[in-house]
Formats: sequence, C-alpha cells, structure tokens
Amino acid sequence: MKKDGVKPDLTTYNHILDACAREQLLPEARAVFADMLAMGIRPDRQTFHHLMKSLALVEQSALQEFIRTMQQWDVTPNEITYEIIITRLAGADRIELALQYLSTLPPLRLSPTLNTATAVIQCAAGLGFSRLALDLAVSFEETSVRRLEGEVWVDLLISCAQSLYADGTSRTWQKVVHDFNILPDEGCCIQVLHTAARHGLSKLALDVIEVLKVINIVWSEHHIAPVIEAMCRQNNMKEAMIMLDFMRKNDIAPTLETAAPILELIKHDTIAVDDAWGQLEIIHEEGQTIDVVALNVVIQAAVSLRDLQRAIGTYKACAKLEVKPNLDTFNLLLLGCVDARHRELGDRLLADMKEAGISPDVTTYEHMVRLCLTQSTYEDAFFYLEEMKSLGMVPPRGVYESLVRKLISVGDVRHKLAVEELQECGYEITPRLKSFIDSGGVHDGPGLASSLKALI
Repeated sequence: MKKDGVKPDLTTYNHILDACAREQLLPEARAVFADMLAMGIRPDRQTFHHLMKSLALVEQSALQEFIRTMQQWDVTPNEITYEIIITRLAGADRIELALQYLSTLPPLRLSPTLNTATAVIQCAAGLGFSRLALDLAVSFEETSVRRLEGEVWVDLLISCAQSLYADGTSRTWQKVVHDFNILPDEGCCIQVLHTAARHGLSKLALDVIEVLKVINIVWSEHHIAPVIEAMCRQNNMKEAMIMLDFMRKNDIAPTLETAAPILELIKHDTIAVDDAWGQLEIIHEEGQTIDVVALNVVIQAAVSLRDLQRAIGTYKACAKLEVKPNLDTFNLLLLGCVDARHRELGDRLLADMKEAGISPDVTTYEHMVRLCLTQSTYEDAFFYLEEMKSLGMVPPRGVYESLVRKLISVGDVRHKLAVEELQECGYEITPRLKSFIDSGGVHDGPGLASSLKALI
C-alpha cells in the first residue's frame, strides 16, 4: 500500500491487528501498533481490544501495559474491554484479580457481559470456590436480562457437590435437572449422592437415583447406600430399613456395611434398639417385606451394647417377622456369646446354624475358637481350629494370637506349637505379642502391664 502511495487508515491497521490477534502474534501486533502511531493515526478502543487478544494467557504483564497505554490515550473502556481483560484473567486462574476488575464495573455504570460472568463463575467453580461461584451466578441472573447457559450450571453443580455444599448442590441440581432438563453423568450423580448422604438430603438422593435409572446406569450398592445414610441423618429409620428390601428386589445384595448408618443411629442405648425393633414390627404389620440385613443390624446394635438377651430375643422373633436368618445373623450372635462367655448358647446357635443349612465361614470358626478360649476347659478350641484348616480356610492372625495368649496365661506349653503355626501361615509376631511371650504373660507390650483377664 505504502509503495503504491496508498496511506493506511485506522480501519486498515485494525484489520491487520485483528489478524495478529487471531493467531496470537504479539511481536507482530506490537510492530503494527508502533507503525500506526508513526503514521500519526490515533488508536481507538477496537485497536486495544485486538492488542489484548494477541496476548497468550500467561502474558499478564503485557496486558497491564496495554491497559495503561489505553489510559494514556484517553480511550474509555467499555463492557467488551472488561470482558477481554476479565476472561483472560479467569482463563489464567487469576480469580482475585478478575474479581477486582469485575467490582469496578458498577461504579462505571457498566454491566458484565454473559461471557464475562461465565468466565468468572467457571473459574471460581473450577478452583473449588463453590459458594462464591454460586453467589456470582445468582447475582448475575438477578441483575441481567441474559441467562447463564446450562453448562455453567453443570459446572456449578459439580463444584458444589465436590465441596459437599448442601444448599448449593440442591439449588444447582434443581436448575440443571429440572429447569434445563440436563441429565448429569454418573460421576456427577455420585458426587451429589455423597453430599446428600452427608447432609441428610434424602429427597435429593432419591431424585438422583431416578436420574441414574433414566441414563441407563445399573444400580449398585454404592448408589443406594448414600440414600440410606441420608435417611438416617434425618432419623428416618423406617424408610432406611425399607430401602434395604428395595435393594434386594433390584438384585442388589445389601450388607451390614450398607446398613452401617442405621447402626450408628441405634447403637447408643437400648431405647434406640427397642425403637428399631418397633419399626420392624410396623413394617411387617404394613405388609412389607423385612430384609434380613435390617434384622441383623438390630442384633448388631444389641451385641455392641453387650445386651445378649435383646440380641437373642430379636433372633427368636425371626419367624414372627417372616425373616430367614443368614450367616451374618449367627456370626453376630456368636460374637455376643464371646463377649458374654456363654459357651452353651454358642453351641446351641451353631447347631441352629447347621440345622438351617448355613455353612460356617472363617468368622464363624474364629468366634467359636475365641468362645472356647473364654472357658476353663478350652480343648475344643483346637478342634475348631483343625476343622477350619481341614476346610481349606486360613485361620486369621487373631485366632492364633488369642490361642497363644490363653496358653501362656495358663502355662500350657502348646503355645510354642501355636506360635509356629502362626509363622507358617505367613504372619509375623507383633512386638506386643513377643513381649507377652518373652515375659511369660507378665507384660502385654513394651512397658505395659497386662491384666490377663480377657482370656483367663
């Protein structure tokens, strides 16, 4: 152009700067700007917009330089100027500086653009500032005719759920799922379930379960367990127990771990245990099925309170409630027998177990060995130990440690054989057990005196 004697004007330079901005050619953009000034052409707002856009996100010092240059030329920034500045700061995770520029808009009677608000909100959400991000989103929609896109609310939902922010998770879930009709993926749903479980939001948790079904996710134990926890945090024990049967009917096997929130709710005193039993009776009277895990957790609570009588009473009511005891039922009751040192009852329970056609497992044998060791005559402990091994089961470390302690405490030399078997199973002798052995049962660990009453 210059060779042909055609003088470029402001529009020409802005087009060239726009091309540099699209390719982020900062050195070339600077050169064009310098040539523009040399030609005596005054830059306008669009000129500076192109210069800012030519910067990479990491070039924050150059951004500040262009802002100062803009002020020197008395070019007044507008909403687009601030959009360029704030979006670039947000893109570089400079949330504090982005918020500072955002706060300068109201005094200038300027409003943030949709892109500006989106960038700041997503930046805050991505950095884990879920409350801040949600406040910014609500504030923007209250003061603007524009509405944030659904993907922004999805980011907010994920951020709130990851932060376990209850109110934010509930509000953003409503917005995403019910207002925008967006179906979150399974990962997001699980995060929401965790938040619902932590804060007792059972209604939200049930809604999430329905969404999982809609997106064709096969329900698993880890999907339903948070629902039960949420119900328990609301003291809704009956519904939590019903959910256990709901799981079973949907081919999901509940376990005692699944029912752990119910246990936490009732294990504090016998009044709570009795209330849980009352809930089971109500469920049965209403014609609903009681899952065996619901019964087991009541037994587990009674055993944890060392109330064997209540545990046995619950077990004997199985027929009345139309519940068939399972392996966990008997293992829990045997644990109660160990605590109460009630060998005769343990033998009766083992007989009931075999009569019901339930095969004992490692836990069953461990409890029987330990139960035998609570008696003065403990020879049957060796019988159950050998039976366990004959079935191909590896006795747990606790079985051998209990046996060794008992034998040493009563002066039975067979403790040496028990120690040898412990090591043959691949277990190491702990410092505490070694101290007990070396001291002949006097010390239960370095510098600790042993009471020895637990197994004598």
